[in-house]
Amino acid sequence: MSGLWAVWMKVWCWGVLGFGVLLVTAAVPPIDGLVRTLFALFSTDPANPAAFDLQAVRFGLGLQGALTIGWALTMMVLVRAAETLGAPVWRALTFALLIWYAIDSAISVATGMGFNAISNTLLVIAYLVPVLASGALKGEAAR
Repeated sequence: MSGLWAVWMKVWCWGVLGFGVLLVTAAVPPIDGLVRTLFALFSTDPANPAAFDLQAVRFGLGLQGALTIGWALTMMVLVRAAETLGAPVWRALTFALLIWYAIDSAISVATGMGFNAISNTLLVIAYLVPVLASGALKGEAAR
């Protein structure tokens, strides 16, 4: 993958990293405003936003942020490795992302956070556009 698609993937990885940092702020009350708002917006159950102030919810969201940061950094490394190793890495990354998508979205809907499944869909589409358009899964060198 090169050109526009390579830049797109780097921006995608940095976006995931940024979202992880945002989630971490849930554990820090003085700076939790944006993540608190997203939590309320993503909820399809009116009772969920009130749960934000529970220590366990703050812990869970903060920990999810740390995991998301780790995931983003791992993706950055693997995207760079894919520049050398090609299609097998892209296929493994894509498979892993689709498994995450199915599980995370199902949990989101089941727990009254259905709008998170919509953001997951947008994230997956933003990943798949450059991967499919570049031919990376097939080992093609499309730009």
